[in-house]
Amino acid sequence: MLDLITSPLRRLGHVTINAVWRLGFASRFLLAILANSGQSLLRLQLTIREIYFAGVMSLIIILVSGLFVGMVLGLQGYTTLAKFGSADALGAMVALALLRELGPVLAALLFASRAGSAMTAEIGLMKTTEQLDAMSVMAVDPIARVIAPRFWAGVISMPILAALFNVVGVFGGYLVGVVMIGLDAGTFWSQMQGNVDLHYDVINGLIKSLAFGVAVTLIAVFEGYDATPTAAGVSAATTRTVVTSALVILALDFVLTAFMF
Repeated sequence: MLDLITSPLRRLGHVTINAVWRLGFASRFLLAILANSGQSLLRLQLTIREIYFAGVMSLIIILVSGLFVGMVLGLQGYTTLAKFGSADALGAMVALALLRELGPVLAALLFASRAGSAMTAEIGLMKTTEQLDAMSVMAVDPIARVIAPRFWAGVISMPILAALFNVVGVFGGYLVGVVMIGLDAGTFWSQMQGNVDLHYDVINGLIKSLAFGVAVTLIAVFEGYDATPTAAGVSAATTRTVVTSALVILALDFVLTAFMF
């Protein structure tokens, strides 16, 4: 009987202690990245190459998704606004929904799924094949050579990808509202310009995307570096990256929205 009570408590304690330990390890890991960032930024070609793999290679999924999200917003927004005689406000509704919420959040989720998982798998594979250990033997710091360039590439790429998502999304809303439905183009753009504030909407959206970029990239490189050096371990680390990133993005979005808006 006593065992039935203590066994769940032991499991709960083990999970809690492990979570706290990993959180502390991740914090120390972030400090190590920041401490070694100078070396990676001096060799700018490393960071530029990782920006290409993390950012440029994610462009297709970001642009296509942004276009269709904007088109869906245009359709749904027009249907709802027309009931209240406010169809002319479609441009403002599409722009505000994208800039404040959908753009940064959806772009971050797509970035985590595509670039974040790729970073984790690549670093985990390097750990499995002992490439990171070989660098340490040759007096090359793997954090400065491998981790920091990928971290900064993700941090730089994420706001740019979110901005492109927003631009293409607004264009998708324009295609539906003006080209397909027949709203006046001047009204569409003037409503958008009159209701979108540079600091309140655009800058706050970019701050959100920057915070998401830091969180997602840190999770990706940490999970890859901490992965068990087996095929199953790398697979599990990649899964944790996507799942944890999605949860952190949504939680961060709530916190940032509460403070910003």
